[in-house]
Amino acid sequence: MKKLLVISLLLILNYVATSQPVTDPVAFLRCLERQPTDPASPNSAVAYIPTNSSFTTVLRSRIPNLRFHKPTTPKPLAIVAAATWTHIQAALGCARELSLQVRIRSGGHDFEGLSYTSTVPFFVLDMFSFRNVDVNVTDGTAWVDAGATTGELYYRIAEKSNVLGFPAGLCTTLGVGGHFSGGGYGTMMRKYGLSVDNVVGSGIVDSNGNIFTDRVSMGEDRFWAIRGGGAASFGVVLGYKIRLVPVPEKVTVFRVERTVGEGAVDLIMKWQSFAHSTDRNLFVRLTLTLVNGTKPGEKMVLASFIGMYLGGSDKTFNVMNRDFPELKLKKTDCTEMRWIESIVFWAGYPIGTPISVLLNRTVTNKAFHKRKSDYVKRPISRTGLDLILKKLVEVENVRMFFNPYGGRMGEIPSSRTPFPHRAGNLYKIEYLVSWSEAGDDVEKNQLARAREMYEFMSPYVSKNPREAFFNYRDLDIGSSVNSTYEEGKVYGVKYFKDNFERLVDIKTLIDAENFWKNEQGIPVRR
Repeated sequence: MKKLLVISLLLILNYVATSQPVTDPVAFLRCLERQPTDPASPNSAVAYIPTNSSFTTVLRSRIPNLRFHKPTTPKPLAIVAAATWTHIQAALGCARELSLQVRIRSGGHDFEGLSYTSTVPFFVLDMFSFRNVDVNVTDGTAWVDAGATTGELYYRIAEKSNVLGFPAGLCTTLGVGGHFSGGGYGTMMRKYGLSVDNVVGSGIVDSNGNIFTDRVSMGEDRFWAIRGGGAASFGVVLGYKIRLVPVPEKVTVFRVERTVGEGAVDLIMKWQSFAHSTDRNLFVRLTLTLVNGTKPGEKMVLASFIGMYLGGSDKTFNVMNRDFPELKLKKTDCTEMRWIESIVFWAGYPIGTPISVLLNRTVTNKAFHKRKSDYVKRPISRTGLDLILKKLVEVENVRMFFNPYGGRMGEIPSSRTPFPHRAGNLYKIEYLVSWSEAGDDVEKNQLARAREMYEFMSPYVSKNPREAFFNYRDLDIGSSVNSTYEEGKVYGVKYFKDNFERLVDIKTLIDAENFWKNEQGIPVRR
């Protein structure tokens, strides 16, 4: 009996020892070398460990948020810059063997850094080499790899056609893998919905290295989950098959700005009733930014109305004068251009910038930043707007972006994809705080500004739950420490509302061990 007890104890200790994460980078490389490999591209050849001279460069190359460039930011054991399916399978095999977490990075725009940081031993599976875009004009579809950027996708579409486009993000360095997996929105959302509303197929690798190359083989539940439910909770997305959408040969863009002294409050009031209900070919974004006033030391809020119409300037002018005459849009405010040129405009480049800039995968304006999000169901009163504008002046350095819904967004059922914010939403608010000075005290102060403005907005936004946009990841609304259902529900219902429960059911069915976990992942039901 005593002998059996000793043997049992040794087995238990052996299990515990082998289940503890291995933190030796060299051991990770040796593990990769033991995995099946392609002789033309050995697994270890695409791996970087901290002793490699290029490790820090590769790690930081796709970290646009300087908050995560700090020496204290947790670093990965290794980076696997996968270029083949075999590399992915090998990396996942080592994740299992060495009990490591996997963080999947396509563009690096995770606003809380969860695609390249973790508080437990981990490595980064970098998908940036998966960047093929294959456009089929004949059937109006395209295949885009997860590591391609939205800019590359737009450019490749425009190479083949002047009358096809795709509804996705304004930022052109976003990785498609992350952008689509959270929903993906852009200036054509009122006409065609989100990116995920136009995804018709996908490829994915599961935790055992099995590769599913279409929606039939992966199953409809998994396919549903990775279109807006955070694909990193379900596997490694290889790419998406998308349905392209018609665009006119010419679109029209404009930008009109007004201060409070120039009647901005009245215009914002009208925008709230106009922007979600107007012609669905029209998208007018509102931004609120603090600028210098006319007196020394004075600050005031500038309201910018930035719009695009899918059509010529005459039609744009007629629609705006009919639905928003208070803005007093002039024909000289309007610029006609090709749809692909409007992508460059919305990305913040001067009009006339060559479209080849869309092929630039590097973020050139890196800064420290924090983002948060809200949804608005009812127009904010004038009294409320006055208070909000005063608060913006008080907290300083918080910018607010108002993106109108309505149109096609209000027609798609909230359960069609995991993204639930459909009918009943007037607009989404993005809060942005950016700064350039390093330092813990500076960061603490700037984060406090974002949180103070967010808290102040509580009376004016959605409630029970206070909804949030998954692509604008925000750990302030909840995080998972022990990977429990209860922890996950705190943030899960804010991102996904009623769809959270279906995501949990799918997760439990296909990943019961919770191999794919992170601080805001979908939990399993236990």
